[in-house]
Amino acid sequence: MGLILLEALLALVILVAIVWWTMFQGRSKGELPPPDEPPSDDKS
Repeated sequence: MGLILLEALLALVILVAIVWWTMFQGRSKGELPPPDEPPSDDKS
């Protein structure tokens, strides 16, 4: 039973590491800042 839990925990750690690596690969400072949107002149 303990071996199954250990294997599941290891698989979860590997999955989180892969997701983390693919999210932040190539970005030197993590997430990109949100783009500045120009104000709309819509008066409704």
